[in-house]
Amino acid sequence: MTPIKNWLRDNLKGDPILWGIVLSFGLISIAVVYSATGTLAYKKMGGNTEYYLFKHSSLIFIGLAFVWLAHKINYRYYAKLSLLALIFSVPLLIYTYLKGSNINEASRWLTIPIINQTFQPSDLAKLALISYLASILSKRQMNIESKQTLIPLFLWSGTICGLIAMSNISTGLLLFLTCILLMFIGRVPMKPIMTMIVVGAVFGTIALTLGQRMQTAISRIENFMDEEQTVFQLEQSYIAIATGGVLGKGPGNSDQRNVLPHPYSDFIYAIIIEEYGMVGGAVILFLYLAFLYRGMMAVTNSLGAFGGLLSAGISFSLVIQAMVNMGVAVGLGPITGLPLPLLSMGGTSLIFTGISIGIILSVSRSEHEAKTASAPMANKPANVLTHA
Repeated sequence: MTPIKNWLRDNLKGDPILWGIVLSFGLISIAVVYSATGTLAYKKMGGNTEYYLFKHSSLIFIGLAFVWLAHKINYRYYAKLSLLALIFSVPLLIYTYLKGSNINEASRWLTIPIINQTFQPSDLAKLALISYLASILSKRQMNIESKQTLIPLFLWSGTICGLIAMSNISTGLLLFLTCILLMFIGRVPMKPIMTMIVVGAVFGTIALTLGQRMQTAISRIENFMDEEQTVFQLEQSYIAIATGGVLGKGPGNSDQRNVLPHPYSDFIYAIIIEEYGMVGGAVILFLYLAFLYRGMMAVTNSLGAFGGLLSAGISFSLVIQAMVNMGVAVGLGPITGLPLPLLSMGGTSLIFTGISIGIILSVSRSEHEAKTASAPMANKPANVLTHA
């Protein structure tokens, strides 16, 4: 066991608790997605449920590999790449809107040639925007209210969130909320933040008017506000949660997976509660809150503003999406179509999620190494002479 321990100590650096949370999510995701894809396997693969088990498991391990790769890179390099990634994201988002794969009346996906794998450019744009905002806010703390600081923040946030909202309103809105929280943590005064909200409202209105999802958004809000009738998805989600009880039906014993639309992505939290009960649902909620807490620890432990802001922004982005997904499943909000991060079945989204988590771990790793390196110098007696 000693070689394994040494390898883990040398290669899995960063916050060990965060590593444990991420690995726990990976194992839970494999188990729950395997159960939830039974009906999908029957329809598309002739009942071969192992197909989705191996496919999703391989994607989980690929995502973990990207976590490891991203955490080995010093997080400061991401500041240099953020603007380039933003510039690349704008034409990519526009092209996706005009020529992307149209699924459920929304053009959010591009198909990668040869491997025939779809990915959402919004995943790249989200990560690039958060990195860029963290970089600008950290560099210009002394001139936080200047036009040279605020105008780029407003323009890039409004442009990226608006382009995403044209085909995915919920993702664009959640990213905009993350930007607002990041600016608040970055000590931007309330007056510019309120101006940012106004700018966001303008860009959001334009995006809704020109975009593909305005009527869908209106109908979902109207359905949510209708007290006399419950939409089919929520009705089936309520049944799953109600029949799950406190301890659940047990792994693989879900009935609603055969009826509930997208039980392996949008409504996977309802399947978790049905099979593992309220106890299982509470454990998932606790893991997300623990993830947010460990991500926010970087704000107080970081030796520089960029690392703390970057970690906080990414943590907020993932956990807010998780809270919205779980809230929809239990009837606290209108249907959004957002998957549950780290748990839902996905493709390239797991890779970008892995990169995001790897960046958080890179922050904790780099700051820990910097403090460890500076500790001997701080403890060295002042009268000790060193010789070349």
